[in-house]
Formats: sequence, C-alpha cells, structure tokens
Amino acid sequence: MISRFNKFSKFNTLRNQILVVFLFVIILVLFFVSISTFNIVSSLLKSNAEIQIQETTIQVSERVDTLYRQIDIISRQVITDSYVQQLLLDEVEGKTASFDQRQALMQVVNRYQAYSDGIHSFELYLRDYKRIFPLNGMVLPSRVDEKWIEQAKDAKGKLVWIGRDPKDPNLYLGIRQVSLIDRWFSNGGYLLTRIDENYFRLKDESKTGKDNEYMVIVDQKNSPVFSNYYGDIEEIVMENQKNVNINEANYIVVKKKSALTGWTAVILTPVNTLMNGLSVLRAAIIFSGIAGFSIFFFFSFILSIMITRPILNLIRTMQIAKLGGLKPIAESASTVELVELNKTYNQLVENTNHLMEVVYEKELCLRQAELKALQAQINPHFLYNTLEALYWSLEEKGEELAEVVVAMSDLFRYTISGPKVEQEWVLVKEELEHVERYLQVMKMRFGDRLTWYVSSPSDCNVKIPKLLIQPLVENAILHGVGNKNGQGTVSVIVEDFKLHSRLVIKVIDDGPGIEVDALYSIMQSLKFGRVASIKEKGMAIANVHKRLKLYYKDDEGSGLSIESKVNQGTCVTFEIPY
Repeated sequence: MISRFNKFSKFNTLRNQILVVFLFVIILVLFFVSISTFNIVSSLLKSNAEIQIQETTIQVSERVDTLYRQIDIISRQVITDSYVQQLLLDEVEGKTASFDQRQALMQVVNRYQAYSDGIHSFELYLRDYKRIFPLNGMVLPSRVDEKWIEQAKDAKGKLVWIGRDPKDPNLYLGIRQVSLIDRWFSNGGYLLTRIDENYFRLKDESKTGKDNEYMVIVDQKNSPVFSNYYGDIEEIVMENQKNVNINEANYIVVKKKSALTGWTAVILTPVNTLMNGLSVLRAAIIFSGIAGFSIFFFFSFILSIMITRPILNLIRTMQIAKLGGLKPIAESASTVELVELNKTYNQLVENTNHLMEVVYEKELCLRQAELKALQAQINPHFLYNTLEALYWSLEEKGEELAEVVVAMSDLFRYTISGPKVEQEWVLVKEELEHVERYLQVMKMRFGDRLTWYVSSPSDCNVKIPKLLIQPLVENAILHGVGNKNGQGTVSVIVEDFKLHSRLVIKVIDDGPGIEVDALYSIMQSLKFGRVASIKEKGMAIANVHKRLKLYYKDDEGSGLSIESKVNQGTCVTFEIPY
C-alpha cells in the first residue's frame, strides 16, 4: 500500500496537475465541439436530403396525377363523344345498334385510344351491363365486382380506379358511368378503361437497384400501382414512421398523398447514401481534434514548466537547507508572484538564520548552566555522604584511616570536573571504576552488610556523562541496603545491544523496595521534571533523570525507568545511544 502511494506521489506534481487539468479541459471542449459539429452537420445533411426527397416525391405524385389526368380526359372524351352519346341514347330508347354502327363505334374508340400509349383498350357497356364494344357479348359483372359498378354510379361520371384486371394482371382497370347529356345526364352505360401496367413506371428499376433506392405508388386500397420494392409494401405504407429497417439497413421514408387520385407516392432512400459526406467530415473532425490536442499539449507543457520551474528551484533550495542550513535563492522567476515569493523566502531565510544563531547561543548557555548546576548539586551531596561514612569509619577502625583518605582523594578528584566540556564525558569502564571506589568507601560504613556485583562487556568503549551511575548506586545503598536487616547486595550491570547501537545500564538492589504510592510519586516527579532538594529522598534519581534528558534530548528513550516490588528490591534502568 505504501509503495503504491510512493509511486503515485512521484506523478502527483504541480506540473502534472496543471498539464492534466489543461488537457482534460481541451479534451472536453474538443469532444463537445466535435460531437456538436458532427450532429449539426449530419442533421443538416439529413434535413436537406429529406427536403430534396420530399420535393422528388411531390414531383412523382404530380407526374402520376398528370398521367391519371390524361386517362381521365381521354376516357371522358370517349363518353362525351357525340356518336357514343347518340348510340347509347338510342339503346336506352329501345333502338338496338346495328352491326355497322358497332363497327363505326370501334373506329371512334380507337381514335381516342391513339392519344395515349398507356391505354390498352376500352370496353363499352350498356346500362343493363351488356357489352356493346368489343363485340363478344360479355356482361359487366363478369368483368368487375358489382361494388365498382355501384361506385361508378355514385361518382356521377367520374373515373373510378379499380386496380389490377382480374383477367390480366398486367393491366389496370378504371370504370366510369356514361351520363347521357340529352337525357338529363341519366345513366346510359359504362366505360371500362384498361391501362397498361408500365404506364405508371416512373423510374428505371435497374438504376434504382444500383443505389438501393425504392419507389412505391399505391392506390386508395394500398394496392401497388408501381413498386420496385419486393418486400411487404403494407408494412411500409401503413406505418406512420419516418425511418424503416430493410435488410439491416436504415431507410428514410417520405410519403405524398395525391388530392386528385387519393394515391400515395412513397420513396425509400438509404441513410448511408445521404450521409456519404459524413465520413469525410468525421475524418476532418478527428484530424482537427488530434492537431488541436497536439498543439495545446505542447504549449500546456511549456506553460506548466514555466510555472513550476521556479517553485522546484525553491523546493530544492529548501531540501538542501535541511542538510546544510537555510540558504537564499536567486531571484530569477518570470512572474511577479513568483518573484515576490522568492523575495519573501529570502527574507525568511535571513531572519530564521539570525534567530537560529541567537537561540543556539542561548540554548548552549542555558544547557551548560543547568548541567553545571546539577553537577554542583551532586558534588556537595556526595561529599556529605562520604564524610558521614568517614565519621563512622573513624569510630570503628582508626587504623584504616590512611587508606580511606586515599580512596576519598581519588573520589573527589574524579567527582570535581575541570572547566572543559570534554572532561564531563568518561568511558563506561572509568565510571564503573569510580563506582568500585565508592563502594569500597561505603564498605567502611556498612561492613559485611554490603556486598556488590559489577558486570560490563570487556570491549565497551562508549563514553557517557560523568556521575550517571554512582548517584544511582549511592541511592541503592542508602535506601536499599541501609533500610534492610542483614546483608544486602547492589548489582551494576552494563549490557551492550550492538544491533540497536545502545547500552543498557541497570542498578539493582535487594532492599525492601518502594511502596506503590511512593513509586508513583517518584515517577510523576520524573515526568514533570522536578528535582528534589538535598533533604528530600530521591534527589539522586531526579538529578540523573534530568541530566539524561539534557544530554540526550534528541533520543526518545532517554531518562530513567524504575521497577520495584515491596520486599523484593528495586531496579533502576537507563539506556545510552552510541
């Protein structure tokens, strides 16, 4: 987890953040501009294409209307022809037409038929449904359903579209009633017009198939009049939608219903045909986006470097300051804000260096003064206890006075330091030799009641402040062995933990121990840095603890730790870092 964070922090720089933000913004802008442009242009192309197709559909519908109107006009001319009118009028009045009259009728009808290449033929029926032309005696109900005859009657002479000829699927049929002008426009018969299927073919089918465009013309019953689409026509015509899917391709559907005929012209155009230009537009947008992104990336990278380079120089200067002290930075930034930042930093460096010098000098003086005070506190205290031991020795063993005086002179020579700071530090073995001499002097007072044990590594060449161990041994003798009935032992053990580069020093006695409340009071005194007076017990412990804190102030493990159980003795421990 930490390694992943470290890897991430390498890239989480101000330059990268500026670059990422700028790139994200330009990508967002280019994305929306590209999408908007593409959608607007595609919608515009599609809309224009639909308008063009709509116009084409209108033209197709108008052309169909023209063709239908041509059939309507020619068929109307046939039924209003004077010869046809007179012949049918005679039939209504009971005068049957002769063979010659029918032959002449054929010439009249064929003359009108020649005006249009789409009319295949005409069939003329009397009002009793008998065919008068051509001459084969067929009746009208056998040709068309009677519903069409009824519609022709209701149309009052207008052309009624029937659809495909049931006798010939290649032809269409249209019927209209012949109204007799001289007989108050009464029904005189029916004209059946047969129209060629190709008459309404408006577009070459092979050409349509090439671009996959379809055209469909249906009548009022949605029956195809013309179609080059071979699928389900009703599905296209009946659904009110602008797009259909044919053979997995999307088609635009445009419809136009004729007011004249009621027919519907439908044109189906594939969308991909209309959007051929969009591929070029898409390529242009992508190319423009890549070019814009590259240009923006280049200038964003340069801008991010221009912004962050002075800051990086300031950071490197600060990092160097951790090792070699605070140093000013050259004011070479390109912007007013960064120039002001460099000036402010240089002023801060100047003020901080000055304050550090002042504080260092004060701290050094204060530390030396406090250490000297503590050392001065130890010396008379030690002298008092030593003289007391000498007093007891003089009463009991006058003959050994000379040896005691020599030992005391060595003790005082060691205890009283010179003025130099380096004389305050001694090797561990020298401190232990001083402890041995002190124990020999105290032996004169306690006699056989005092025994001791001193242990240390033979290769221990570590230096420690003078008089760290002896006050603790003194405390163990006076409050441990001195308060015990019978013989007591004081042990001084030095252990070298080379793996952790630390010395562990223990002073142990087998005296009566310390009560829980008293031990708590001593520990609280050590915690809050109070040093007992000469008349109070525990002064040596508080003094050594304070000196350890001063000498090794950067070490979190400095200071004394005390373990004690009633009737089991006390162990005072401290650690010295190499």
